[in-house]
Amino acid sequence: MFTSLTNPSERLLDPMERISEVLFGLIMVLTFTCSFSVAQAGREEVRSMLIGALGCNLAWGMIDAVFYLMACFSAQGFNLLRLRAVRMIPNTRDAYRVIADALPPLVASIFTPTEFELIRQRLNALPERPSRPRLGRDEWLGSLGVFLIVFVSTLPVVLPFAFVNNPRVALRISNLIAVILLFLVGYRFGHHAGQHPWRMGFAMVVLGSVLVGITIFLGG
Repeated sequence: MFTSLTNPSERLLDPMERISEVLFGLIMVLTFTCSFSVAQAGREEVRSMLIGALGCNLAWGMIDAVFYLMACFSAQGFNLLRLRAVRMIPNTRDAYRVIADALPPLVASIFTPTEFELIRQRLNALPERPSRPRLGRDEWLGSLGVFLIVFVSTLPVVLPFAFVNNPRVALRISNLIAVILLFLVGYRFGHHAGQHPWRMGFAMVVLGSVLVGITIFLGG
């Protein structure tokens, strides 16, 4: 609740954000490598595929970084509006309702009026906040992190094409690396979601393969 106002030292990217960005980068680069025809591949075709894969994820990394900044800006503005509402509403019960709306429903359901009042008083005691949202150092570093995650996640998958002369062997190595990375993403997701990590790892391999297939089929 009111995270950007009360906890400025929060980590730049939470685990789910990092998992999502890595998965996005992998799916993007796999749409290039999996649609690559090794039967007709020469050095020029390999070079074009590498440029296309890296260029696409470079562009989408930048776009995703901008989206991240927009989300931070929107969240800050929304939190400022809620903070002003809590401070300006004369009726304490209405203020409690604003606070409850900012909490997960299960958490809000167990709070007592005394606890809501304590939160209201602490929010009122906060120093005066800026009149409008501002993007600071943490937000810009977070956007850089988003860009790097999307772009760097493509490198292990495309590097075999840069160092292995045989396109068929390079594709097999690339696919193996992609499967391992998808499994690791799913394993981490399982830990974060409270599910069986190994099961989620294998499920992510299947899910990633399906998403790549759909993207290629639709011309992505």
